[in-house]
Order: sequence, then C-alpha cells, then structure tokens
Amino acid sequence: MAEKHLSDAELQAALERGRQADRAEPRALSARYDAARRRVVVELTNGCSLAFPADVAQGLGGADPAALAQVEVVAGGRALRWDTLDVDLGVAPLVRGIFGTAAWMRQLRSEMGRAGGRASTPAKASAARENGRKGGRPRKQPAPADPRREA
Repeated sequence: MAEKHLSDAELQAALERGRQADRAEPRALSARYDAARRRVVVELTNGCSLAFPADVAQGLGGADPAALAQVEVVAGGRALRWDTLDVDLGVAPLVRGIFGTAAWMRQLRSEMGRAGGRASTPAKASAARENGRKGGRPRKQPAPADPRREA
C-alpha cells in the first residue's frame, strides 16, 4: 500500500484546525474523585468546573472508590483515564452530557425515566388524589373525522 504524504498546505491546514480546536473545545486542567458525593470533578481550562455522578458514566458505575480516585488527565486535557478500570472518557463529550456510547446513553435515559416515574412527592400524591376525586384520567376522545375522506 502506498504511503500518502501531506503537502505543506495540507499540513498547515491541519495544524490550524488543531489550534482552533484548542481554543474552542474544553480541556481538563485537573480531575479528582469526590468520594463523599460519589462524583467526578473536572476543572477546565476556561475556568469552569464540571461535576458528574460516577454511576452515570460508562465503566464507572459501581466501581471501587479507590479505583475512581485514580483518575488522570490525559491527551493534553482532552480525556480522563482510569487505568485500573480501563476506562477513557473524552472531556468534550462529558461537557455535552455524553457519558458513554450511544447504546449506553439510551440505556441511561431509559433508567432515568423509569426512576422519575417512580418518584413520589407530596405534590405528586396530592395531585393524584385530586385527579381521583374528579373521576381519574379523562377518557381519550376519538379523533374528529376528516371531512376530506367522507367523499
């Protein structure tokens, strides 16, 4: 297979894209595990902080606190690494709220939705009782007939 060589113009364009990404994309300065709250805290180069529950990130759920504490910032601040857990998470996806693969995120959203439906608060209980006094949920009404189809 023949090697592809970059032209000087292609190389300069790639370097410029890298410089733009360095300015625009979030990078991690440091990361630590907060055992009291069971969350990962990341300090970013733009002065912001990001904290997320370890259990929502792919590969970190249920991990030993000692292993979670061994988080490293790698790839020039572009990723977090847990060597003992063999887990790498990109910083930019974490900032966007992406804690794993697409399949992982579908499962996470599904689990969070089920948990929300099971939540019981005094306000929810009161609303349910009031709705019950009114006869429960209203019945679905059939959709009105489409006059264009009756011809």
